[in-house]
Amino acid sequence: MSKNIIPVGDIQCGADSLFLISGPCVIESESIMMNVAEQLRKYSEKSGVPIIFKSSFIKDNRSSVDYYRGPGLEEGLRILQKIKESFGFPILSDIHHPHEAEAAAEVLDVIQIPAYLVMQTSLVEAAGRTGKVVNLKHGQFLAPENMIKPVEKVESTGNKNIILTERGYTFGYNDLIVDPRSFYHLAESGYPVVFDVTHSIRKYGIPSADPSGGARQYLDVLARAAVGAGIDGLFIETHPCPDEALCDAASQLDIARLEKFMEPLLRIHEAGK
Repeated sequence: MSKNIIPVGDIQCGADSLFLISGPCVIESESIMMNVAEQLRKYSEKSGVPIIFKSSFIKDNRSSVDYYRGPGLEEGLRILQKIKESFGFPILSDIHHPHEAEAAAEVLDVIQIPAYLVMQTSLVEAAGRTGKVVNLKHGQFLAPENMIKPVEKVESTGNKNIILTERGYTFGYNDLIVDPRSFYHLAESGYPVVFDVTHSIRKYGIPSADPSGGARQYLDVLARAAVGAGIDGLFIETHPCPDEALCDAASQLDIARLEKFMEPLLRIHEAGK
């Protein structure tokens, strides 16, 4: 099947270049956000890797009401707009309710549907109607071939600007498993496929600040397997001090490690071409 090339700003998602979606899991202080954006810009300019900046203004699926969820829609979009203007990145964030779509579309280049919510018809339709690129995260409860269902919901709005992101399966026992067959099935949709490697190593049921809440030792092997399987982009949450992050502290990649982490992946991608 031929692949649709999806433009996000100046980035041609699904073309020859491996692209990166990166940034802190959730919007923290403005200084942390600007710090990460500056380092990502330097890395992109040095390596030539195109980057979409990602951070969530709300993480509505935290496992406790006591955990930090983000600054909210208005403040979060203000910070993301500042990053867009200061560094020139296309911006991605996720929405959880249909009424957020219109405001989010004023700032975002990519509206993301969280994995838990990917089958919520009203939410997916609202994102699709904005005309923005919609990143559908693969629900950890869905067989990969069934991701064609939310794809069709976006397409029903007349929007065919779609990206699909794999992030592993859970069987209700707190662990996520990445099945490489998923990359094949998602690619059958005809849309670009991304692998969210940092979310795939989370250990659910364990607080993300607990060192055992993520299995970073698998980051390299999972990312290399995915790039070897022919994905179009990587989703890597980055932070200047992951252990102090307010969300997913056990799984985010230290941004100081990003360049070294990406080096073998770029070689694999080039060999695959």
